[in-house]
Amino acid sequence: MPKIRVLPHVELCPRGTEFVLPEGANLCRSLLANGVEIEHACEMSRACTTCHVIIRKGFDSLTPSDEDEDDLLDRAWGLSSQSRLSCQVAVGAQDLEVEIPRYTINHAREQ
Repeated sequence: MPKIRVLPHVELCPRGTEFVLPEGANLCRSLLANGVEIEHACEMSRACTTCHVIIRKGFDSLTPSDEDEDDLLDRAWGLSSQSRLSCQVAVGAQDLEVEIPRYTINHAREQ
């Protein structure tokens, strides 16, 4: 089973964390189930960008994003070539290293 390493995030995961998942597991649901309270304002319906993550390692093991996801990602803060919406990621066979960007465009939660 692939190991998921979440890099430290000041608010959501200050020390970082690691856990294992079965192939095919949804990344956003798995983050939440493992104590990483990632935002998901649209309840994982692919209608916002609050669950945006950057896959630092293992990106090539994921199925490619589709056009709808890419269009949404264009609005994400801190977009990179390895950005994905975690609600759309099915974990592949390789270990992943995940970075949660410092900010989102969810104005209701910004401080």
